Amino acid sequence: MKTYQITARQLLTLALATALFASGAVLLYDRFGADLLGRLVGAKTDKAAIETMTNIEGLTDPSVATDEKNNQDVYSAASPGVVHITSTVTVQDWFNAYKTEGGSGSGSILDKEGRILTNYHVIQDAEKLDVRLSNNKTYEAKVLGADPDNDLAVIQISAPTNELAVVPLGTAKNLFVGQKVLAIGNPFGLDRTLTTGIISGLSRPIRSEMTQRLIEGAIQTDAAINPGNSGGPLLNSRGQLIGINTLIYSPSGGSVGIGFAVPVETAVRVINDIKQYGRVRKARPGVNFIPLANLGERFIRAVDIPVSEGLMVVEVQSGSAAERAGIKGPTEAVRYGRYQIPIGGDIIVAIDGQKIASRDDYDRALNNKNIGDRVQVEVMRNGRRMTLPMTLDEGTRSSRSRI
Repeated sequence: MKTYQITARQLLTLALATALFASGAVLLYDRFGADLLGRLVGAKTDKAAIETMTNIEGLTDPSVATDEKNNQDVYSAASPGVVHITSTVTVQDWFNAYKTEGGSGSGSILDKEGRILTNYHVIQDAEKLDVRLSNNKTYEAKVLGADPDNDLAVIQISAPTNELAVVPLGTAKNLFVGQKVLAIGNPFGLDRTLTTGIISGLSRPIRSEMTQRLIEGAIQTDAAINPGNSGGPLLNSRGQLIGINTLIYSPSGGSVGIGFAVPVETAVRVINDIKQYGRVRKARPGVNFIPLANLGERFIRAVDIPVSEGLMVVEVQSGSAAERAGIKGPTEAVRYGRYQIPIGGDIIVAIDGQKIASRDDYDRALNNKNIGDRVQVEVMRNGRRMTLPMTLDEGTRSSRSRI
């Protein structure tokens, strides 16, 4: 057996070459890796997303900048576009006296026309909204539109264009756990505070505090988010908005490293609808229902319902997509304890092949549908399973139940 001997000089040369190759590979991956990896696994390339990945003026390429330098660059580039929002609400106390209360939050300037993206809960029920810019000038804002289901709103101020620094929108499509993120906001009224962290989780389902509907695809981060950060931007290392800081999980009320942001793609849909229609349009079938799981097995057996999972239709709204599709409402009502329960209506068990057993299942099946989309609704009727094609329209929200 032959023995090969390597001199110290050869060993040093080999080690140096290996180190140079490794560092070059890391730089290339940081700059191009996410896109190349997406192509290799067959992900579609989004032209709009690629266009948002252009470098921001004055921002050092994060693949060659130190972490400290990157923090400084992103803050310098993005913080002028982060605003401090103060809301004024008049409330009635126990003695029927009226008093004025205020809340505060954050927002991101979207364009030179003064549109600002924030959380709905920041501006909810406000009688007056004031927006303070980075130059400490304050302007009164008006609400252009809101989407309580996703806890998002767009407001607008009338300010000189040279005072409006725009926060560029990025994409949340190629994020990964461990990726660096930065949050800028106004926690506890402290203007334009920067915190940093990483993405701790992706596609987290959170719930709107206003409507209790699911907000899908939320970004979890350990960047410190506190009261007052709501509505502010979650940024990537290129200074682009990838999420809207919305809520924290905290037994104490302060940051414990578990925060959530609504992904920017959800915000883009809301922004576009508000700009084009002045409201957020939702595809609504136009039915009210009760999940069978809420009624229990005893009730299901007592009224001879043929399935144990699904949504029992208790109302079909007149002129709705559901009515046009032929979905049937209740035929009678029975007393169950203190309640009158409408029965005899169709039981929705699937939409486009996706099993429907709860309100959350229903929301997931329809969240990404657009007005005009055609879906296949599977129902149980008189013991028979049947499929009804339904074309979604905007419809109206029911006052009795979510639709």
